[in-house]
Amino acid sequence: MVDNQPLDRRPGSSTSGRTAADDAIVFEHVRKEYADGTVAVGDLSLAVRRHEILALVGPSGCGKSTTLRMTNRLVEPTSGRIVVEGTDVTREDRVRLRRSMGYVIQSVGLFPHRTVAQNVATVPGLVGWDRRRARARASELLELVGLDPDRYGKRYPHELSGGEQQRVGVARALATDPPVLLMDEPFGAVDPAGRRRLQEEFHRIQRELGTTVMLVTHDIDEAVRLGDRVAVFSRGGVVEQLDDPVAVLSRPATDAVSDLVGDGAPVRLLGITRVSREDATAGGPPAPDAPVVRVGDTLAAALEAVAEASTGAGGAEAGAGVGGRVAVLPSDAPADARADHPGVLGTLDAAGVLAALRRAVEPEPADRSDPAA
Repeated sequence: MVDNQPLDRRPGSSTSGRTAADDAIVFEHVRKEYADGTVAVGDLSLAVRRHEILALVGPSGCGKSTTLRMTNRLVEPTSGRIVVEGTDVTREDRVRLRRSMGYVIQSVGLFPHRTVAQNVATVPGLVGWDRRRARARASELLELVGLDPDRYGKRYPHELSGGEQQRVGVARALATDPPVLLMDEPFGAVDPAGRRRLQEEFHRIQRELGTTVMLVTHDIDEAVRLGDRVAVFSRGGVVEQLDDPVAVLSRPATDAVSDLVGDGAPVRLLGITRVSREDATAGGPPAPDAPVVRVGDTLAAALEAVAEASTGAGGAEAGAGVGGRVAVLPSDAPADARADHPGVLGTLDAAGVLAALRRAVEPEPADRSDPAA
């Protein structure tokens, strides 16, 4: 039902049966205090699950970027322990540590005197890959981020748009297939439309590669759209809530979380919750020209389709989609499939969309087999 749930091979939102081996990054009572007495992070204990996107969100000065930068020791922790893939980072060589992780920042940081392909191949070259292998990897990653290597590989950063530069930055960070990717406001310098496209593209890439990602953002919309889980920070690196996006939006744990979420939670929930097979109900078949939605479409898209069916918009015949019902198709239905496709799973109306949303936000019942429940 939820947009950002991991694929089956990855840890789900449940903590049942989880072990330390499921965690890629672990913070154990980590503190960062500067020489002037400023405490950026007080006492942070936090685990990032393997293969997930954990979004850190909160107001400016809450310690989220400091937390990220302590992971690769761009900022040295004052005390505590940070373990990445089983290794205590405070005992690692800092250069070797940083080369073992991907790192993407808002300003991208591409080398202006190097071509796009050379930028992407930077870390492979530093860790000893031969040129042929590094060039092949650069081409592969440019394809992955949607940039034709034959067209873009020989360009220089100043010849790219902001969105294209950010794509190259992501490709460079993934060049050696690092197990962990750190992202600090990666899409903040891109215009809103380009930002949404980059978010969708990055989400696809992360799902394809399975890279563990820790992402810092000040934007709650970005956090709930991309994160498998969301950690809401307040000043001093205090984690006010660590939960899946639906729970953060529908059940804020503290006033600080409520203030961050604001009044837009219902709209955000529609945008991150997905149509499932269970949402399709039996009933009379819709008209052949009725709108269709697919399993995996957002409830926001489904609601728009229901509204179209109710008004007969889109050039449908009179009576098409009577009652505001749309056909629900499997996710793999052909792109041109219509409401009379033989694989139609059922129909969905406005009441069904609201019921689907209600099921998504209701907490799961306690396990009655658990004596503590």
